[in-house]
Amino acid sequence: MSLNLYTPDISALAIGNPYPERLVDAHGSAERRSPICGSRVTIDVCLGEDGRVVALGTQVRACLLGQASSTLLARHAIGRSADELAAARDSLTQWLAGEGEVPAWPGLDIFTPGLKLTARHPSIRLAFEAAADAARQALALRNG
Repeated sequence: MSLNLYTPDISALAIGNPYPERLVDAHGSAERRSPICGSRVTIDVCLGEDGRVVALGTQVRACLLGQASSTLLARHAIGRSADELAAARDSLTQWLAGEGEVPAWPGLDIFTPGLKLTARHPSIRLAFEAAADAARQALALRNG
């Protein structure tokens, strides 16, 4: 495994999550777990009248990469729609699989050294998968 992936910038991201607590009154919640390393990320969202994320909560029990990815998700999720979160999840998945460009989501290029380390990809995707699912769940309940 390349240690080039485990940089001081990744370490700083891992401890920089602006929403490290779960939401008590979440409109939608989803948890994702990596079967490879056991990392687990739970994302809670509340949506505003316009269907965009107005509150976010997280519980991150993950490796360094899962923590760093969760921070990048958390820093930029407020104001995003369920469709935007799903698009971010999909573009991240495609990029990690070598089938797309660096995602437009701010900061994800920090994981470029890990593109060939496919065993690490699930950890990087966890927060984005959970956020997209939580937002869809919240939207479905609201439109119910």
